[in-house]
Amino acid sequence: MAQIEGLPGQDNRPKYARPASSMAPKYFELLEQNSHIIYPALGLLALGLVIIGIIQAWRSQDMDGLTKNEFKRAIVNELRSNLSGLPGDVLARAIGLERLKTMKLLEQMQQEGMISSYMSSNRMMVWRVRGTGNERKDARY
Repeated sequence: MAQIEGLPGQDNRPKYARPASSMAPKYFELLEQNSHIIYPALGLLALGLVIIGIIQAWRSQDMDGLTKNEFKRAIVNELRSNLSGLPGDVLARAIGLERLKTMKLLEQMQQEGMISSYMSSNRMMVWRVRGTGNERKDARY
């Protein structure tokens, strides 16, 4: 009886055996056999390192308390010399601090009640020391 080709279990091809070679170290086999574990673990490790780097960069952007107070003092001195107020960009250049950090400090100082702000006619936020100019006084009952 003739064998029908293509049926399962009826394969007459010779079995392939991988030859022993010095070019195929064991760790390649380890990687191939456990790739479903190793590569996702390496991906998570890389993601973790990126997140740690972002957090470290974010923390390094913050100033310590002494530096903040020195810049706040410089801002108040600049605003006292210009009672009508100054825009944030001008203040940043005057005290020598980055614009975004200066704006962050100005907003913090406004929340603390040290300075106030208003929108000028050319749609620019102007900052000034609290108590100067024609501010609206609180109504007292």
